[in-house]
Amino acid sequence: MVTVTILPTVATMGIEILILPAMAGLGLALAAGPLGSFVVWRRMAYFSDATAHAAVLGVALALALHINVLIGVVVVALVMALLLTRLSRGHAGDDTNLGVMAHSALALGLVAIAFVPGARGDMTGFLFGEILAVGARELMVIWGGAMLIVAIVLWQWHALLLATVSEELATSEGLNPQRLRLVLTLVLALVVAVGLKSVGALLIGAMLVIPAATARAFARSPEQMAFGASVVGAVSVLAGLLVSLYVDTPAGPSIVVAAAGMFALSRALKPA
Repeated sequence: MVTVTILPTVATMGIEILILPAMAGLGLALAAGPLGSFVVWRRMAYFSDATAHAAVLGVALALALHINVLIGVVVVALVMALLLTRLSRGHAGDDTNLGVMAHSALALGLVAIAFVPGARGDMTGFLFGEILAVGARELMVIWGGAMLIVAIVLWQWHALLLATVSEELATSEGLNPQRLRLVLTLVLALVVAVGLKSVGALLIGAMLVIPAATARAFARSPEQMAFGASVVGAVSVLAGLLVSLYVDTPAGPSIVVAAAGMFALSRALKPA
């Protein structure tokens, strides 16, 4: 039986636990900023949601096979992303297909985990994150994954940017757009695994899209937008944790609310 419990808040646990959650959130913001920019440029919001929702199925698989949850999440998220890439290629109505896959993956994961022997059934942490429960080991995994993601994006930055502008132009320059899509797919699966502990499967898509959309209002170059997205994500993490401290609200959702507030502010202050 799947149950939902009240999410922990900073106010109920004490301010001394803010350091590790803040560092974990900053690691996620660092990785999600550049990748989120490509998600926005390529209009892959549904794609990222479907991949993130599949992470719940990865959790069920990991628990059933008694393997590390991170491995299960990466494998299933990557398989889902590859499947979505194949299904969406050359079809009309991609948003419909991606929407169906996103919600179906989440529902299938919730159903599957209910049949895992010995599973506790409390899905709150997997759905909304447990950033307040991040320990030193999880922090190392988050930052290790974040640095790997940033390294891959920087390594392929020019090629990914060129393929985003025009796949025909990328091909004329000797690049392989299909391979570059595979790179984005792999990195997206990694960021889902990294963000699952912080904000959960339901909110990781928001941390990819909202900071990047906020930074786009003021960026004058792709590099500025990618950097600005990481900054907006970092500020959202710190602001969300402070809101959780003083207003006694769930930390993960508070981070996303802070990001949404910055997006609304950017729309109001957007230069003509």
